[in-house]
Amino acid sequence: MKSTLFLDIGSGTQDVLYYRDDMELENCSKFVLPSPAKMVAKRIMELTEAGRDIYMYGSNMGGGFFGAMKQHLTAGLHVAIHPEAAFALNDDPKRVAALGITICEDCPTGYVPVELSDFNAGWWGAYLGMIGLPYPDEVVIAAQDHGVHKDEGNRIGRFRLWHDLLTKHEGNPYSLVYKKPSEPLTRLATIQKASGGGCVSDSASAAVLGALFVPEVAQRSWRTGITVVNVGNSHISAFLVYQEKIYGVYEHHTGMLTEEELLHDLKEFRRGWLTDEMVRDSGGHGCLYLELPDEGEGFFPTYLLGPKRSILDGSGVMLAPGGDMMLAGCFGLLKAMQNGE
Repeated sequence: MKSTLFLDIGSGTQDVLYYRDDMELENCSKFVLPSPAKMVAKRIMELTEAGRDIYMYGSNMGGGFFGAMKQHLTAGLHVAIHPEAAFALNDDPKRVAALGITICEDCPTGYVPVELSDFNAGWWGAYLGMIGLPYPDEVVIAAQDHGVHKDEGNRIGRFRLWHDLLTKHEGNPYSLVYKKPSEPLTRLATIQKASGGGCVSDSASAAVLGALFVPEVAQRSWRTGITVVNVGNSHISAFLVYQEKIYGVYEHHTGMLTEEELLHDLKEFRRGWLTDEMVRDSGGHGCLYLELPDEGEGFFPTYLLGPKRSILDGSGVMLAPGGDMMLAGCFGLLKAMQNGE
């Protein structure tokens, strides 16, 4: 018997599948928990209320606690941070310092330590132990990583990832599941080190694989092109998929688009008419394509994932991969592992 802990770490939740290969998938344990960044934010807000200065230490992680930290500073309280943890705020230490944060190796006297981490093995060992589950043989994790791009902005740098997917890897979604992440992907590298060296993945790619985990969806993609839309708490990603390969990528921010604007973007995206500049000019990450095949027939069948997908209710098929939509990324990672990726 082999056990694997699959995690999909988003901005609002971390979605978890504890998979055992000797057990039916339906009987495997599943959890939807607050994201690590949400838990950090909650701790900071408690300390803001208590009027305590804070010292953040640990490692690079998702930045979903940034708003709580800004409120802490606005309240006239002090924030210090360890140099390694500072990467969770910005890749440039000067920009971190410009926020009014002190970067220092040791916790200043009187400051309360707050740990930054996307994955803490001790926490997971204790949590699983309380519910009677042994620590897994392997941990596989998906998260969004903008990456470190010194010569270009994060959005442009992130879309270089998608450009490589479409060109070098011919749209293969498995190519964003890494045994070893590339050098710019510092968040995924930190997660991999903390979790014991298992595979890591981009969360958007995991969502596409989660949709293809549903047999009917995968089979449909071999007949006509399909559109997969993942409406997350912070980001929207959409993909044009034909024969289980990605032909188009679109990314935007969930809170920046009305339903009408999103539907318009998706309509133009399916046609191949939406440009990268249009998306970036409206505040999104961007948009890229391969040459769209005629056999895709407009990529009209649309499959919806993500905790905010209700804004597109009536505009596509609501999927529940493995019986639980929130774990779509986990089932995508499972699909990758089962295919030997």
